[in-house]
Amino acid sequence: MPIKVLIVIPCFNEEKSIAALLGELSMIDFSEQYNVNVVVVNDGSIDKTAEIASQYKVVLLDLPVNLGIGGAVQTGFKYAFENDFDVAIQVDGDGQHPPAEIQKLLNFYNETKSNIIIGSRFITKQGFQSSALRRFGIFYLYWLNKILTQKNIYDITSGFRLFDKKAIVLAAQYYPDEYPEPESLVIFAKAGFSISETPVMMKPRQGGQSSIRYFSQVYYMIKVTISMFFSYIRKVK
Repeated sequence: MPIKVLIVIPCFNEEKSIAALLGELSMIDFSEQYNVNVVVVNDGSIDKTAEIASQYKVVLLDLPVNLGIGGAVQTGFKYAFENDFDVAIQVDGDGQHPPAEIQKLLNFYNETKSNIIIGSRFITKQGFQSSALRRFGIFYLYWLNKILTQKNIYDITSGFRLFDKKAIVLAAQYYPDEYPEPESLVIFAKAGFSISETPVMMKPRQGGQSSIRYFSQVYYMIKVTISMFFSYIRKVK
């Protein structure tokens, strides 16, 4: 029986990138081993994101209000859980994650059966590497995460991630709001999940704006540090 795969694409005002992303995704020829579906979570966009996405063969979840990246991604996980998907793959709607790289996550999942697999820019250092300032922030979060979880996760802010069924269950129940990528990894590590990285190529943002654009880098680092610490001490049922 084919593995049921759900590609979760959270979007907020991504009219400049979503058509190219969905068009490229529709051209991917996944093997018969997978039954691949796509859900676009429109997070209260005020542009034409929903209108454009509706023209493609996807499930469109049109949120009436903006929940933020964490709430949008969790909505996708809830859909995956309720529809009994085996695997969910988060792909950002801004075009940074080339659909052709999805197969790398699936291949690594078949090899390792890890609960969570992160597409990493920093293993082979190919493709877009982000700005120097952001790389410094990611390096800081790498060490903070290592202290809290004893795990080496180099691309800790990567939103290009695969979740198996066990991880989907927890993510559908609880998923962080503001800083979901680094914070959720603390939660998953506490739950005893296996977390792996595999090298992927990424591209610069193709449209829209970063979800942390309203924060200075220093303020962002302070906030995410506090969030990761409270996730570490918080009990999740």
